[in-house]
Amino acid sequence: MPYGELPAFMDELRQRDGVAARALEFCILTAARSGEVRHANWAEVDLDAKVWTVPASRMKARREHRVPLSESAIAILSALPRNGARVFEGHTAHMALLKVLQRMGRGDVTTHGFRATFKTWAGERTNFANETVEIALAHRIGNNTEQAYERGDKFEKRRRLMDAWADFCTKPAASGKVVAISKHRRR
Repeated sequence: MPYGELPAFMDELRQRDGVAARALEFCILTAARSGEVRHANWAEVDLDAKVWTVPASRMKARREHRVPLSESAIAILSALPRNGARVFEGHTAHMALLKVLQRMGRGDVTTHGFRATFKTWAGERTNFANETVEIALAHRIGNNTEQAYERGDKFEKRRRLMDAWADFCTKPAASGKVVAISKHRRR
């Protein structure tokens, strides 16, 4: 989805009821892979520290990944019932998120595609370093030597990035109304 369409899409998504809709919204706000979100456990979430720690066993690169949580992401989690170990209890099937998109008439986009939306937005609309964006996507960056020497995960930089992303995602969508601007002549 082009990033310019995202605020209106997110507004429509927030109007939808159901745990699968909240899972999709959380997935977009965190730029996480759908499997990471669908299988998220409450034990991985620290609402006070505003962080979700995805264990290495569920990560594509098999490395633990700390996800900074924006206020919007925390609001989603805070509103969910805690009926079991899973955050999005009962909505762990891959198709659950896709069905939300289909019901919204957006069969032209995929859940994973929102990661590309995030990457494009960050590159086009922000000054965040590419490596910060790539780490937010849980991608490995640099060659073997660079990876061997890099000890940090740029967490605080990623926190600012994810807050900016959430602000963009949740900003009021443009109304599409054209407002005439009158021309006043000075004499």
